[in-house]
Amino acid sequence: MSKKILAINSGSSSIKFKLYLMPEEKLLISGSAENLGSSTSQLSYKTDKTSETRQIPLKNHSEAIDHIIDILMSSGVVKDKSEIYGVGHRISHGGSYYTHAVAVTPEVEKRIDELKVLSPLHNPNGLAGIKAFEKFLPDAKEVVTFDNSFHHTIPKKAYMYALPYEFYEKYQIRRYGFHAPSHQYVSEKARELFGKEKTRRMITCHLGNGSSVSAILDGKSVNSSMGFTPLAGVVMGTRCGDIDPEIIPFLEEELKIDSHEMRRIMNEDSGLKGLSGISNDEREIESAAKNGNERAQLALDVFVHSIQQYIGAYTTDLDGLDTLVFTAGIGEHAAYIRSQICKNLDYLGVKIDEEKNKNNELSIEAPDSKVKVAVIPTNEEIIIARDVMNVTQQ
Repeated sequence: MSKKILAINSGSSSIKFKLYLMPEEKLLISGSAENLGSSTSQLSYKTDKTSETRQIPLKNHSEAIDHIIDILMSSGVVKDKSEIYGVGHRISHGGSYYTHAVAVTPEVEKRIDELKVLSPLHNPNGLAGIKAFEKFLPDAKEVVTFDNSFHHTIPKKAYMYALPYEFYEKYQIRRYGFHAPSHQYVSEKARELFGKEKTRRMITCHLGNGSSVSAILDGKSVNSSMGFTPLAGVVMGTRCGDIDPEIIPFLEEELKIDSHEMRRIMNEDSGLKGLSGISNDEREIESAAKNGNERAQLALDVFVHSIQQYIGAYTTDLDGLDTLVFTAGIGEHAAYIRSQICKNLDYLGVKIDEEKNKNNELSIEAPDSKVKVAVIPTNEEIIIARDVMNVTQQ
């Protein structure tokens, strides 16, 4: 029997939603609430018959969810709230507690709250979304998809940090990896499109405001750039990525700030935003760089270089490279960034066709490239919807 499943993807100031008819995976409506808590907040949605954008003040995630449910009703895709069988939520950090999606329980909510210190930009808002749907859709089954679950196959040699072993035993300090639904979706899609043999050794680059690179061997994650938290890895929109850990106590002492302020700086004031002094939006920075802004160009160069380093390292993990995949906002739309990343990968056999790259085609490799290079739009929400079905049908 078909069921309507709502997939919710809560960000720090946004909520993306998609309603599917499952198991057919038919998309009924998709939309988003953007810029929550600001004067420019808006709601938009699209069905196969209509689309609309509303400028509307939305103070927080709970208010936005109330309006999203109104949209589901007014658009006609849902006539009664009881039609929504389940709601799936993407939660950033599940620690070592969860290696797969789980049903929401008070214990799960408590764990998500406890882990907010490891994902301060995302876990609190994800939990707010769960609680809001408990209020607005009390009869719907709620399921959580964790952003690190796909990476539970990373081997111990890759996820351990060289700290005293008791820190791992007592505090579970290790590399977790994130953006799991995205890396899972695009790696599965690549295998479907190009075949298992051509995608045995694959590197997936999820590049957006948050960015990560993953090594996928025979469909399983064996390494990922984000670490104990989503702060580590490549340079991101507002996050610094990998830095010398001694920088942290040095700046705390020099600036006379505490760890909470230092954490905020690294998460909110760093990355492309901190380097460029302009914005965390790659499009704005690229535009400024084209107009001669040296700091903007530097920000892009550092961003590209950090990604190239991980691609090189992960090729070693995979003992070669068959397929390179770009996805997410920057990965799917920024031809300049893709071109710059691939420019120094000749030694791996990576060559792209600049015309195909400019047109954002599915396959952008040149005819003589030894590596398949693909641009695959991500779909984290379908992974969430599938998880709802799998968990509730067990």
